[in-house]
Amino acid sequence: MRGIDASEHTPQSRRMVTARILCTDLAGLRAQALGLAEAAGMDADMRTLEFQPPWDKISPRLWPNIHWAVGADAFEPPLPAVVLGCGGAGARVAAGLRGPGVKAVAIQHPRMNLNKFDLVMAARHDGITGANVIVTRTALHRVTQPRLAAELIKWAPVFAPYRRPLLAVLLGGSNGRYRFEAAQGRELAGHLAALIRRDRIGVVITPSRRTAPEIVKILRETLEPLGGWIWDGAGENPYFGMLACADAILCTADSVSMVSEAVATSVPVFLLRLPGKSARIGAFMDSLVDAGRVHDFAGKLELWDTQSLDDTQMAAQQMRDRLGL
Repeated sequence: MRGIDASEHTPQSRRMVTARILCTDLAGLRAQALGLAEAAGMDADMRTLEFQPPWDKISPRLWPNIHWAVGADAFEPPLPAVVLGCGGAGARVAAGLRGPGVKAVAIQHPRMNLNKFDLVMAARHDGITGANVIVTRTALHRVTQPRLAAELIKWAPVFAPYRRPLLAVLLGGSNGRYRFEAAQGRELAGHLAALIRRDRIGVVITPSRRTAPEIVKILRETLEPLGGWIWDGAGENPYFGMLACADAILCTADSVSMVSEAVATSVPVFLLRLPGKSARIGAFMDSLVDAGRVHDFAGKLELWDTQSLDDTQMAAQQMRDRLGL
């Protein structure tokens, strides 16, 4: 995917700049890099990194030469004024492309010398600081108020038949740190079924690519007879529409990106904690609970007044200012 036009988000006074995005094929990484580019009014040139054997089995930190490890698409001339490397591999390639006329920006902790970059975009839970580091409270993302307003117009008729308050459930999946398996799926299904029966709320659910099919099956069999809705993967992705239409959002607490997108709305957000442990992800989730922006899910839907938590636009403006764009 190349040439994603972010001009609709670009003030007329800005000079259009192309940013080459370098990341692996992970939705969270793409969303962070695209969100930064869009907020900065840049034309995004997406390059999904493909690794060559045997380097695909070796940590990027051990690559002796990025040109040996990464497909030629990442290096295709002419290089733009800015390269955005998201994640460890993306950052390493961006650092390798840095040079006269090419600014390199790392998104997330690059796990290498920060001086290899013109700027580093780090969330607070990454725990890094420096003269070239811009720190945000959450991950970067593509959720903006204009986008939510447009998605509300589009999706409100689709979700109109469902009861209010409407709970949007965003599901992640098992990863190297957390487990989201059948047992957790059954427990979640039971809680949601009880909410539908007791409080007569509406429930709409979107799985991710990481959500196990057996969990989707459990939720479908339990909730659809009660009026719940689960996206089947067909047609247009309802993700932004669900964020726009929901009265409250429930997220599995395995994804910093997904929770960051949820708290960029102005509705209450609940976390479904999963078995496992990550000091970094756990610290991020705990900080949002401590700030009162999210609550841990305990099987109840209690709404409270809250506001959008979003640093993406600030980070994008600082990036343009500090890179002189």
